[in-house]
Amino acid sequence: MNAEVSVRRRYLLGFWIVALVFMATMAFATVPAPLYVLYERADRFGPFVVTLVFAAYALGVVVSLFLAGHVSDRFGRRRVIAPAVALNALSALVFIVWPAVPGLLFARFLSGLGVGMLTATATAHLTELHGSARPGASGREAEVVATAANIGGLGLGPLVSGFLAEYAPAPLYTPYMVFAFVLVAGVLLVVIVPETVGRDETPWDYRPQRIAVPPTERGRFFASALLAFVGFSMFGFFTSLAPQFVAGQLGIHSFVVAGALSFSVFASSAVTQMFSAALRPSVQQVGGLALLAAGLVLVIGAILASSLAFLVTGGIVAGAGVGVAFKFAVGAVVRIAPPETRGEALAGLFLGGYIGMSLPVMFLGLVLQVAPLALSALLFGVVMLGIIVGTAVVAARTGLARAD
Repeated sequence: MNAEVSVRRRYLLGFWIVALVFMATMAFATVPAPLYVLYERADRFGPFVVTLVFAAYALGVVVSLFLAGHVSDRFGRRRVIAPAVALNALSALVFIVWPAVPGLLFARFLSGLGVGMLTATATAHLTELHGSARPGASGREAEVVATAANIGGLGLGPLVSGFLAEYAPAPLYTPYMVFAFVLVAGVLLVVIVPETVGRDETPWDYRPQRIAVPPTERGRFFASALLAFVGFSMFGFFTSLAPQFVAGQLGIHSFVVAGALSFSVFASSAVTQMFSAALRPSVQQVGGLALLAAGLVLVIGAILASSLAFLVTGGIVAGAGVGVAFKFAVGAVVRIAPPETRGEALAGLFLGGYIGMSLPVMFLGLVLQVAPLALSALLFGVVMLGIIVGTAVVAARTGLARAD
């Protein structure tokens, strides 16, 4: 009995190690958010370059998701988590030694590669470690912890980097040095975590991850991908262009404020994701889209009225909308995809999300090159509201909330 208790404690320790390393890595992914203003000032580039740097991260995630997001099923969770975290540590070093635009693009791409490898793998590892540590227990705790580590980590990154940039020396170096140390320590800690996937000695014919859904469910899948697209577009705005609006339009040059703004969006999303599961799918669908639309209107209103209060409120409302809508979209894909292709279908859902994280803000950054802020924001808002309405129509016509 004592040996069994010892084994369970080892799995439980591993569970919390993976959760903390997962959170730290996701936090690093958003560390640059409040710092883009400094890069703009140093290299004299505009909002469109910021969106390109941000898009490099999304591209890295998508590439990694297709090429390596599924290999941990074959080679083991630790063998994917450790190099994924190491890639982000390497990204931190690139930020430190190469702070010019090409270096920023390369560092963000490396970070995206690591995050694409990590997200699904760490989530699966947490579920398996929790099941071994507490046999027979509900998987709800593992789900909540994975959500908190993922979305909560994304919110924690700009909060920490904003604080360090405000109060520590060398704001373009200190946040990356701190996280480089934390991530290297994370790689070393992952080594002692129990493996939950047995070795498979059979021949393996590698292929990239595919997007696979039954032909009869493609309409519902498309509606789910649209939900992820519009939700992640709000994340993209608040981690790329919102800090510049706070500094340039509002004249607030506090890195803490910029970091706290991004944190509020992700924190709101994480909280609503964890508590929206009790709602009926139809309520999640309508509520998520309504919150996204309301948050978007508040954000555009904040830009037109130069109001920080409106911007914060809009971010919190939009973040809640992302949490509800994305939770619903994941649940819908899980329901419509057969078990043998579920991972591939979820890969497609994340693809829609990360395209949404980059393309709309790139569009806004491009418009800002030729039009004033107020007109650009209004055009961005009209386009995004149109996409939200279109998503609602597609979801209603395909019966997404009734998917089974």
